Amino acid sequence: MMHVAFLLLIVFTDGSSSEKVCSYQDVVDYLNLTTDSSAFKLTRPVLDHTHYTDVKLDIILFAILAVVEKTQTFIPFIWATMQWDDERISWDSDQFCGIKQITIPKEMLWKPDLFIYEMTQKDDSPQNPYMQVHSDGTVISEEDLKVVSTCYMDVHKFPFDTQKCSISIGSAIHSVDEIRLFPYSNSSRATQFTREVMKTQGEWEFLQLSITKRNFTFSDSTLYELLEYTFTMKRRPLLHVINFLLPILFFLSLDIASFFIADHRGEKLGFKVTVLLAISVLLLILNDILPSMSNKTPLIATYCIVIFALMLLSLLETILVTYLMEKDSESQEKLKLRDDWEDKQEEVKIDNCNKEEKRQSCLSCICNASDGEKQHELLPVAEEVNNSVQSRESQALLLILDELKELKELQKTLNLHFSCRQEGGKYGLRAARINKAFFIFYVITVSLFLSLIFIAWNT
Repeated sequence: MMHVAFLLLIVFTDGSSSEKVCSYQDVVDYLNLTTDSSAFKLTRPVLDHTHYTDVKLDIILFAILAVVEKTQTFIPFIWATMQWDDERISWDSDQFCGIKQITIPKEMLWKPDLFIYEMTQKDDSPQNPYMQVHSDGTVISEEDLKVVSTCYMDVHKFPFDTQKCSISIGSAIHSVDEIRLFPYSNSSRATQFTREVMKTQGEWEFLQLSITKRNFTFSDSTLYELLEYTFTMKRRPLLHVINFLLPILFFLSLDIASFFIADHRGEKLGFKVTVLLAISVLLLILNDILPSMSNKTPLIATYCIVIFALMLLSLLETILVTYLMEKDSESQEKLKLRDDWEDKQEEVKIDNCNKEEKRQSCLSCICNASDGEKQHELLPVAEEVNNSVQSRESQALLLILDELKELKELQKTLNLHFSCRQEGGKYGLRAARINKAFFIFYVITVSLFLSLIFIAWNT
């Protein structure tokens, strides 16, 4: 029994000691990878220099951080994955306890010198310090990048515009004979995956991610290769419509409604000036949004400028109508003064006529009294009566001449009065006609312009 137990103990002890223990450091030591070794990170990882290195690239849009139209800048946050083969690295996973991949610092191995052509600022986001190495020599490196890139933006239809911003990735010094670039995912798969992982878009709605492969040459006729990732996105216009387009439309409606304010008042002119200044403030805000250089005039700029011009024309029309109404009021005041003066003259004439009537009545009384005298007094009284009759006839002639003069003066006054009334009515009638004609022209022009501008935005 003792011998059997001893034999069993030996068997179990040998079985347990035969189990091999492996670590990642064993693989690193086997590959002779250290941070100080330069053999693996200075040269392109091929055994034959005629072999080119296949680099597979995958770009996924994680977030749209900003789109700045003023500076033509596109700032996305992307996930970038690179995969290539290192012909100098391989191991048998069975010899290392089934280890098929290890994670090492990026400083240990050679990496493709890929960069973004449109990038204008160095990325300051935290970097992933490691990359994966597989047993067959496949190396995978993943990066999270905040890209500040330039992007040509067509703001002709702002804020109902769709922008396409591209990120071109290629090698800095290696030509197509040394490095070949291939997209890891096609356009449809990249678009679908981007929609699934995207966290924030801001005022933009992501539509599509398209991938194209292009070749180009420099002055030395060396052919280079790059992958171009184009992000198509559409602006959400609700904020700009509420904050910009609708206020201008409301100011235009107020300007049209101001035609119903009486022209002889001063409130209409001040109201139109206030509305025009409000439009000027909105134009200053628009100047801070749109870029200073553009091949086409933005429709929103045309929208604002034309409405500003129409309201300016409306203000000038109001000034003209106010001027005509002032002239009409001045004519009415002059006419009123002349009417007062004529009334005073009429009162004076009535008083003179009353005095003449009294004088004529006295003379008739004298004649009636002289007819009742006695015969012996007739001769001396007759002589006096003859003298009085002659003087009375001369006075009557003088009165007739005075009446003719007064009639001529009255006729002149009436003609002047009629001409003043006609002149005053002419200014008022002219102002009313101008106001009515301009109102019809203004409404028709505004309706046609708004219809055309909204059709241009929607097509």
